[in-house]
Parts: sequence; structure tokens; C-alpha cells
Amino acid sequence: MKHFALIAPLICLLLALPVQAASYQVVTEEWAPYNYQQGTQLTGMTTDVVRAIMAITGDDFPITLLPSMRSSHVLQTRPRTILYSMFRTPDREQRYKWVGPITEETITPWQLANTLQPIDSREQLLQAPQITTRQAGLIPDTLKTQGFGNLDRSAGNNLQLYKMLLAGRTPIIVGDTAAGVAYYSRLLSLAPGTLRQIPVEIYRASLYIAFSLDSDDRVVAAWTQALERLRHTGELERIRLRYEQPLDGN
Repeated sequence: MKHFALIAPLICLLLALPVQAASYQVVTEEWAPYNYQQGTQLTGMTTDVVRAIMAITGDDFPITLLPSMRSSHVLQTRPRTILYSMFRTPDREQRYKWVGPITEETITPWQLANTLQPIDSREQLLQAPQITTRQAGLIPDTLKTQGFGNLDRSAGNNLQLYKMLLAGRTPIIVGDTAAGVAYYSRLLSLAPGTLRQIPVEIYRASLYIAFSLDSDDRVVAAWTQALERLRHTGELERIRLRYEQPLDGN
């Protein structure tokens, strides 16, 4: 009994300790300007937000950049996994625990500004000879659900979309927000006005951080509180403005 009396307070202390940092992993994919590799550094708007959250919570979870489909697979199959940035959709709602929203974004198609066949409506878009998007993911799946039978799902990544458009291999691309288009325009040194936004909204939703369902609710709550602190202090907006430069600013 004496030994139990000595160790009982220690047991209570251990139970009260937060989950160890090594027990969680954070994964993301290449999707500028929210999460992407720049040289040897992982950067981006949501990457900065995640790091700012961990600075508040005291977590030091490792962040790994993975191919798009693999990152989603890891979130679904590996315990105690965190993924960013993810659109929170009705289909995904019950599959994860959520922290956010971080920012609301809209996906629209783009074409070259000097095209001889400007698209201005969904009807015209449905009749277009070809719309190129990535091989897999939410956006090509959404386009298919919306009845687009003219999809070319041959792009392995977002940068390839722009290279195909500029090379004349496709007349229309879909895959990025306006901030993403601005990022790739700067990356490819495109003159302002090279690209034209087609005024058809394909998808609109907010970006979140997703936790696997086995994640401790205390960790999710701590991240939620930290994000709200960033929002309240204005730091979240300051981070957003560093990355969401206007397209004409390239």
C-alpha cells in the first residue's frame, strides 16, 4: 500500500500529460500557394499557419510532403495523422476531425487571354473540345459529377497544366484558385494578362486541417483554440496576405 501511495500521484501526473509529439505525423501535398516545396524548404500559407499553431500549442510534429493521393491515403489508414490543406466536403465530413476554416477559396477554369474562342458560360464550357485537369483528386471528380464529358485528366501536377496550356496542348485548364494561378504565373514569368479567368465557378469551399478520427480530442481542441487565437490577433490575415498576391502583381 505504501508503494501504491507513492506511485499513485505519478500515475495521475502521467495521465494528465499531453500526447507525445512523436505520436502524431503531419502530411501535406504540393498545392501552391498553400503548401509547396521551395528549394529544400516546405513553405506556403497553410504551412505557415500550421507552424504558427504548433508554436502556440508547443507541439513539434514532423511535416512530410507526399504525392496528392498518397497523402489522402495516409490520412485514412495511419493512426494519429494530420493533413493540410483539405476542402471540407459533405462526403468527408464524418471521416475526419476538423480544425478551421483557414480561408475560403474558389476554383475556376482558365484559358489564354489571346484565345480566339473565349468561354463565358457553363454551357460553352460543357461544349469545349477539351478541359485539362489533374489525373485524380477532388476537382476532376467534381467536374465529372457536374457532367463534363470533355475532361482530359492527363496532368500529373498543377505546373504541368500551365505548361500544356502555354504549349497549345489544351485550350482550358482547371485546378487552382486565383492565388494558385498567380503563383504559377510568377513562377513561369508570365506577363500580366497572359491568362484569362473563365467566369464559371467549379467549386467553392473552405480549407481546413483534417485529423484522423483516432486523434485525441484534446489535441484537436488545442489546435482549434490556437487557430482562433491567430485569427483574433490578425496573424492569420497577415499570413494570408503574404501569399495571396493579385494575379496582376506578377
